[in-house]
Amino acid sequence: AAAAARPSSGAGGRAEAEGPSRATAMLRHLLLKLRATGPVTVAEYMREALTNPGQGYYARRGGIGESGDFVTSPEISQVFGELIGIWCISEWIAAGKPKAFQLVELGPGRGTLTDDILRVFNQLASLLSKCDVSIHLVEVSPKLSETQALMLTGGKVQSDPEDKSAYMKGISKTGIPIFWYRDIQDVPPGYSFYLAHEFFDALPIHKFQRTEKGWREVLVDIDPEVPDQLRFVLSPSSTPATENFIQPEETRDHLEVCPEAGVIVQRLACRIEKDGGAALVADYGHDGTKTDTFRGFRNHKLHDVLRAPGTADLTADVDFSYLRKMAQGRTATLGPIKQREFLKNMGIDLRLQVLLQNSSDTATREQLHHSYDMLMNPKKMGDCFNFFALLPHHRLVHPDKKDKPESKSPLPPVAGFDELLLK
Repeated sequence: AAAAARPSSGAGGRAEAEGPSRATAMLRHLLLKLRATGPVTVAEYMREALTNPGQGYYARRGGIGESGDFVTSPEISQVFGELIGIWCISEWIAAGKPKAFQLVELGPGRGTLTDDILRVFNQLASLLSKCDVSIHLVEVSPKLSETQALMLTGGKVQSDPEDKSAYMKGISKTGIPIFWYRDIQDVPPGYSFYLAHEFFDALPIHKFQRTEKGWREVLVDIDPEVPDQLRFVLSPSSTPATENFIQPEETRDHLEVCPEAGVIVQRLACRIEKDGGAALVADYGHDGTKTDTFRGFRNHKLHDVLRAPGTADLTADVDFSYLRKMAQGRTATLGPIKQREFLKNMGIDLRLQVLLQNSSDTATREQLHHSYDMLMNPKKMGDCFNFFALLPHHRLVHPDKKDKPESKSPLPPVAGFDELLLK
């Protein structure tokens, strides 16, 4: 059973403790739990390893950047965030420039993406002068929210604002109000752009295996031969998750489902349907084709998912076909398209030329070329990252097109998903 449900880290279903007796505090906690309750789902294991308040990876390390466990696109190049800022403004203009908009980022990391977007908003201040812009960050990690506050406000924040739904608030260096929340439901309603960059891939997944007896769930258990190691096993019979999360038309034999991602997409779709705006998801993933993508990262290297839990980032590719299903037709969906296509359509080549012209020293120019290559090269991030958007239906189809097809002017293209003709 363990072999049938092997982890993709190539660990053969086994995980060693770090050294003979140096089991991590998180591993000790999990071993006690497993002895008391029996095997747990992969989702429960991920949730504990990543977000346990005392020993979870995000609570303790949250290692983004060169010195951490992984590097994200905004950390590689300012251009990435700038183009996303342009995307928001382009959609705001297409919607007829509403009087106010909220920029909501889910899991903002160190705040780099929001910082780059704020710079664009500041450069286009005359365009946004009649618009009331505010920033809303959904962040569960106390450590990361401190880092974000330092980057975005210079550390000037109020940690118990009168507005009880936010746990912290401040003002950006460019004078825009910023609020922090623990849950997307706490973010006030209103016309909003929701950004989820490398957010969905860290949400807990359930793993399933098709067997002769039907679908079985992959669980995490103690290895009976080595008492302080973990292994994968298959559930002896079907579980509530196998009953609820597998679509009848599923053709794959091994499957990963992220119900939490489904719930969040439903919430986003309801908000966009009601208040307008858009959601932009950038993540590595696939369109319902991959099977086994669960893996760990530590110090920029692949790490066995069952080894030393709490010390590595755990992640799984996003299934965009599942997100599309979960939007339930409330909004239109675009993508997924490859990161290099999206950035090319957004004018990254033009932006690179401008930055190269404005930089005099060789080191900066080399860095610009290097970061462009990281973002765009199909073998690096260009092909493994995808962009996916939720937009109101009327953004893609005129409401009165059906009656009088010739009456309305054509709809402006959606930046990034259509090739823009740069004048």
